[in-house]
Amino acid sequence: MKRRLKPAKHYRIKKCKRLDRNIFKICRKLAAITVGASLASVGLEIFLIPNHIIDGGVVGISIMASYLSGLPMGVFLIALNLPFLYLGYRQIGKTFALFTLYAVFCLSAGVSLLSAFHGMTDDYVLAALFGGVILGIGVGLIIRNGGSLDGTEIVAIIFDRRTSFSVGEIVMFFNLFILSSAGVVFGWENAMYSLLAYYVAFKTIDVTIEGLNSTKGVFIVSEHYIAISDAIRDRLGREYTIIKSNDDKTYTYTIFVMVTRLEIAKLKLIVTGFDKNAMIAISSVEIDGKRFRKKPIH
Repeated sequence: MKRRLKPAKHYRIKKCKRLDRNIFKICRKLAAITVGASLASVGLEIFLIPNHIIDGGVVGISIMASYLSGLPMGVFLIALNLPFLYLGYRQIGKTFALFTLYAVFCLSAGVSLLSAFHGMTDDYVLAALFGGVILGIGVGLIIRNGGSLDGTEIVAIIFDRRTSFSVGEIVMFFNLFILSSAGVVFGWENAMYSLLAYYVAFKTIDVTIEGLNSTKGVFIVSEHYIAISDAIRDRLGREYTIIKSNDDKTYTYTIFVMVTRLEIAKLKLIVTGFDKNAMIAISSVEIDGKRFRKKPIH
């Protein structure tokens, strides 16, 4: 016969298990941030910086400041980010600020260690493309795990709460100014390559944060809703919802289905195969629960 635990002892065991899970979660996030900062260091020091191609934000300012002063880039990364980190600590949260501080220190150490190595390529296009991709993956991993490398993003989040501008618009304004400054420091051709690298990194960050299998909610408005919905079930293996609305005594039928990013192209082919004039609206959605599963295709 099993002996029942006393309430106090049972509570202590549950508390210890919860603490162990939290510690494991924090360690996993720190490990991911370390990998992300290492990748960002490679993208910068092996591809971008040797070719005088910069990134946006504090990283871009640090690259130009290091070039003009001769001081290590890592010094500027820490010095310029500290005021923003204080703002982040006060306005966003302690965990975010600590993870960001750790990421900045890792990046500073990484670029300092790799600064002795020569760049992998002298081709500006290859440097912008590969540097942007590697940098984007690294930054995406850091953001996905609760940190940041760029103090301008913290300012953008604070301004977003107090102005009518979005975070993306504010960050874009800062980066256009910084990338324009690169034209003065490194030449306008290098500034254009910097813009290419920034765009590639931006898109890569998006994919890294959301993942290739990120979920999209799709609304389809068509008179052929029955044929389209059947094809979605049979060819994609996805369940759907049909929404019926009444507008001036005319009924409109809208299909709502959730698919992954990789299934968007096939879904469009299915819809346009039945109705080339169908309206398709796609948005990112956050799934909470385990019912979003693909049905077997017969």
